[in-house]
Amino acid sequence: MSERVTISVKDHIADVRFNRPEKMNALDAAQIDAIVEAGEKLAAMEGIRAIVLSGEGKAFCAGLDMGSFAASAAAAVEENKGSESSPLASTLCERTFGNANKYQHIVLLWRKLKAPVIAAIHGPCIGGGLQFASAADIRVVAPDAKMSIMEMRWGLIPDMGSYTTWRSFVRDDILRELTYTNRIFTGEEGRELGFVTHLSDDPHAKAMEIAAEIASKHPQAVQIAKDLINKLPDMNEDEILMMESAGQDKVSRTPNQVEAVMAFMQKRTPNFTD
Repeated sequence: MSERVTISVKDHIADVRFNRPEKMNALDAAQIDAIVEAGEKLAAMEGIRAIVLSGEGKAFCAGLDMGSFAASAAAAVEENKGSESSPLASTLCERTFGNANKYQHIVLLWRKLKAPVIAAIHGPCIGGGLQFASAADIRVVAPDAKMSIMEMRWGLIPDMGSYTTWRSFVRDDILRELTYTNRIFTGEEGRELGFVTHLSDDPHAKAMEIAAEIASKHPQAVQIAKDLINKLPDMNEDEILMMESAGQDKVSRTPNQVEAVMAFMQKRTPNFTD
């Protein structure tokens, strides 16, 4: 797999790192392809119970690589001279990954992974970087991290699927202000705004601690709970109640569920199977 993204696995935890530190893990075409490849590899891996997503170097992800983006945009404009339509319009509107385009898929695939994803954020977490972080189940952020819905600075809107995630944890008026103004806020303020689960001076260490706790639980129960939480915004009460019941039916009295009870009663570490 491309070294633009690295994956190491220990004790059922995948430690995934954006690995373009010389560019603060900014997104060019090769980085986007590497992130998709990493996500698809994780989806196919057995025995992964938790995932920690972080960035090497001084940043989580500084968003678009503007040098690369400007060059490709200029080339597209030159190629489409005389046309009244946007050179990107046909590409962006193509549903090449189910109900999403490639740029939405690259973010939402992290939300769709069976195992919970914990984002460990330090330094700049800007634009597309914040959209990646927003797809995680849990966000552990350094107090001095710099975060922003940055797209309006470039005359763009956020278009990597994050409206589907932000609606579940960001208040409406706050989302509007941050989107319209693209102002930068710290990790500390981000906790008040709804973007941050935990503050930590060592986000990666704290994220690994949470991942270890999750990895110690009944893996199928965690996966079913995540799937239910993912679907909450789109379900009515009847659908939620039925999904609760169906999920409980899948895990109740299974060997792993019995093991969870026995391990607790015997005061020992459970031995689950994947």
